[in-house]
Amino acid sequence: MDFELNEDQSMLKDSVDRLTADLYDFEKRKHYRQGPKGYSEEMWGRFAEQGLLLLPFSEDDGGLGLGGVETMIVMEALGRSLVVEPYFATVVLSGGLIRHAASAEQKAELIAAIGGGELTVAFAHSERLARHELAHVETKATAKGGGYVLTGEKSLVLHGDSAGKLIVSARMSGAARDRDGVALFLVDGNAPGVSRRGYATQDGLRAAEVSLDGVEAELMGPAGAALPLIERAVGEAIAALCGEAVGIMADAHKSTVEYLKVRSQFGQTIGSFQALQHRAAEMYVALEQARSMALYVTAMAVSDDEAERKAAVHAAKVQIGRSARLIGQQAIQLHGGVGVTDEYKVAHSFKRLTMIEMLFGDADHHLAKLAQGDGVLAA
Repeated sequence: MDFELNEDQSMLKDSVDRLTADLYDFEKRKHYRQGPKGYSEEMWGRFAEQGLLLLPFSEDDGGLGLGGVETMIVMEALGRSLVVEPYFATVVLSGGLIRHAASAEQKAELIAAIGGGELTVAFAHSERLARHELAHVETKATAKGGGYVLTGEKSLVLHGDSAGKLIVSARMSGAARDRDGVALFLVDGNAPGVSRRGYATQDGLRAAEVSLDGVEAELMGPAGAALPLIERAVGEAIAALCGEAVGIMADAHKSTVEYLKVRSQFGQTIGSFQALQHRAAEMYVALEQARSMALYVTAMAVSDDEAERKAAVHAAKVQIGRSARLIGQQAIQLHGGVGVTDEYKVAHSFKRLTMIEMLFGDADHHLAKLAQGDGVLAA
């Protein structure tokens, strides 16, 4: 398999790298987080100007028609700068659901608004008792007139406190964990009956607890048969998260090695101590393992073989989780006391890596999933 970037991909990488390098240093990130939505609307507009918000949507739907590799390139750059804008929540996760489930009319409306930077979207799916099981949906959808009304509670809705639209999973029939009976619905974020409690997550981003009380909703996708589409979109989202994690880990490793070269103790730089060199080398090995798995899952995310695709997602999530924990812990320890301060970037990097490890199931959860079937086990 050829892992070299083609000319267009290299241009995209250079463009996004320049954008984040020029406008997203760590001090600016602190300022962006103080905005009313927890991110910079001006920066979100810059993403729109560069076409980044249209990247994964097909050309027929008004997008750029790019794929997983391009998404990974963007996510890796956003990871290096610890970007707090809702790119993952709107373009990657919700965007995947729109691509796979929305009607032509819904796509026309949503993609144009997203691409212009006018609309952010959040996926309201997780519930308190789900324990990472995507099939666990208790929120109820009831037919009423020519539409539906939703009643239930959703938890940890990424950027759900400020999203203009919510994509909500709800059950039309069956028990809480039945695979059949789940559907997707479009809901206006400020619709009557929608209650949102927003809060900052440990990694500096935003999330919300969402309550739905008889909320009018528009069906998006097949009635009662949306779970496979949710699984597909979440698998693609996990592949993108792997790319983001690689960007964060690469930056944490780089800053750690630089710190070892300048921090002096006992009359010499601590990077001259062989034991610390070994630890930095272990970080590099873990980084390259993570990078390999990110490339692997990105390539496999488009596979038509469902079992093969799911095995790749589980294996990648296991390796990314293990590498993130090792690199994050070593970066903190090798920086010493300064590594845990709020003023130092590496502490925030570790927080974001911890969140990525937990999103959609930690390493233990995905290792258990691999053990249930025939898949590639991460070393």
